[in-house]
Amino acid sequence: MLKIKRRKTKTVKIGNVRIGSGHPIAIQSMVKTRARDIEASVQQIQELEEAGCEIVRLAVENLQDAAALEKIRRRVDIPLVADIHFDYRLALAAVEAGADKIRLNPGNIFRLQEVREVVMAAKRARIPVRIGANSGSLRQRSRDTASDLVKGVLAYLKIFEKEGFYDLVISLKGSHVLDTIEAYKKMAVVCDYPLHLGVTATGLPLDGIVKSSVGIGELLFCGIGDTIRVSLLDRPRNEVAVARSLLNSLGLRHFGPELVCCPTCGRCEVDLSSKAKRIEEWLSKRAFHGKGRSRSYKIAVMGCIVNGPGEAREADIGIAFSKHKGILFKKGRIVQTVELKKGEEALLELLEGEIG
Repeated sequence: MLKIKRRKTKTVKIGNVRIGSGHPIAIQSMVKTRARDIEASVQQIQELEEAGCEIVRLAVENLQDAAALEKIRRRVDIPLVADIHFDYRLALAAVEAGADKIRLNPGNIFRLQEVREVVMAAKRARIPVRIGANSGSLRQRSRDTASDLVKGVLAYLKIFEKEGFYDLVISLKGSHVLDTIEAYKKMAVVCDYPLHLGVTATGLPLDGIVKSSVGIGELLFCGIGDTIRVSLLDRPRNEVAVARSLLNSLGLRHFGPELVCCPTCGRCEVDLSSKAKRIEEWLSKRAFHGKGRSRSYKIAVMGCIVNGPGEAREADIGIAFSKHKGILFKKGRIVQTVELKKGEEALLELLEGEIG
């Protein structure tokens, strides 16, 4: 089986999470509440933690938001990243409040002395900085967005490196998938800093899932990327669900059992969707926590006599339904044939014994 070889990078510590080529690719999201609304922010962060998010970012628009980080920090365990734009003083306040990482946008915080002050504050606090470039905030534009993103980040990098600061993460997000892919690939060969992947301004949820999966998936397949955020016009926890599925599909991390089902066609003679949903509900009540498993565990629920038995045999546990019966497989062997109405119960009994 093909195995992805990840790009070698420095290791960066964000709170209690280490990122870089020697560590699992971390899942990030961003709360959609105002940081100064402490109760709402804490609630959403806790929901993200429960969903498997490992790093969370908050928009810091004013000093009230920055001050709120200290109170939020005391109530959650997940690393907090302060998202800073336009005013470097907000970064200084966020560092003082206990942020675990600062994100700076080189397109709108670029005055040399201001950047230096943030660098010195981050160095004293021993926290990293993400240089987060977006195509929408480029200071200089040409028809080559990818090259513009890379040039802007490399120029910004020099400020940090001249100050002896190397605790850095880089992102180069474009709103166009191909620009994003090209920018990251260019950056990957000129530095060894960890890269945070994402596609920005992706549109409606379905478009966002597709664009993010194409852009992030292509880069991950090439071994590029150390943290990811799937940006969606949707609930933050849904960003995490897509990110986990994406990492799982490439074999980069495993978050509990994988449920595979055939899409059905005219040959299917059972209500496979309802049967699969019942198995999914059973799995959702089990505690397969966000650190990922050492290997994948595959469960097949199939409704077709053409590919069903073969797919079920390739799974750790599976069932293939026909019009009147269900054939259960375990590790490639038929272990039981049951009446159609007893198929789900029989599969759940097998699962209970295996992964209960």
